[in-house]
Amino acid sequence: MRSNKKGKKWLKATGIVLLVVMIACGTYAFTVYNSFKNAVDTMHVPIERKQSEKRTEPVEFVEKDPFSVLMLGVDSQSDKGRTDTIIVLTVNPNTNTAKMLSIPRDTRTKIIGKGFEDKINHAHAFGGVEMAMDTVENFLDIPIDYYMKVNMEGFKDIVNAVGGVTVINNLEFTQDNVHFPVGEITLTGEEALPYVRMRKQDPNGDFGRNTRQRQVIQAVIKEGASVSSLANFSDIFKAIGENVKTNLTFDQMVDIQKNYKSAGSNIQQMEIKGAGTKINGIYYLQIPEDERLRVQNELKAQLELESTTASTN
Repeated sequence: MRSNKKGKKWLKATGIVLLVVMIACGTYAFTVYNSFKNAVDTMHVPIERKQSEKRTEPVEFVEKDPFSVLMLGVDSQSDKGRTDTIIVLTVNPNTNTAKMLSIPRDTRTKIIGKGFEDKINHAHAFGGVEMAMDTVENFLDIPIDYYMKVNMEGFKDIVNAVGGVTVINNLEFTQDNVHFPVGEITLTGEEALPYVRMRKQDPNGDFGRNTRQRQVIQAVIKEGASVSSLANFSDIFKAIGENVKTNLTFDQMVDIQKNYKSAGSNIQQMEIKGAGTKINGIYYLQIPEDERLRVQNELKAQLELESTTASTN
């Protein structure tokens, strides 16, 4: 009888401990949720832009539709200014893949809304996010569904918040008094900025810089999704909220996290190649039509859209 009473007391005590743990976990989860929501509310900046003509139906995250995001890197969060970082991210939850394409800033293309050709990074300076999205959409012949604008000066805060990032460096160089050896290196936020900005010492020029930009962004995503980053969630969300602007809403981000998580762990790098030329004394990168068509069709396949046999632009 006494043994039975002891057993009941033990079960009762265990039940109380489990209840306390569950409440603590629930409180922690609520705190994370609240912090994330506050950050997204700060980040959310809607734009006046109609649904892309290249889409017959709007993207539905609950239906797991593939979607695209235009990532723009600027030196401040002002509405205008050239974008030295232009990356298109296409996500397909059905293949569990995400593809990341860098567009070199000097790429010559038609600026939608202006009616003339210029460097693609001038589109944002001319007409803000909307003109940048329209111009990239026309250049790649795919719908650009969302945007994400990153303040590159504050990008170091994001890298520091995730505890730094590890990348494989293929070129030894020194930039802004920071030396970067060949091999696996771990970067702080202060080191990541010169790492992604170096261009002149790279024999591949802007293409080499674009590769380093994608490396660091991919590493930030990897670190941010790791269990070890949970302890730093407050710093991470604060850094993101202060340095990133997007037209994605909180509910949409929750749906993405729920339905597209596996795709985020399988990011594939893409490149578009061209040749440098001078027109009226100004340097441009000219992309051959067959190269542009190759990239367009790879992105269309990723978005589950029909491919084309000839460029429409």
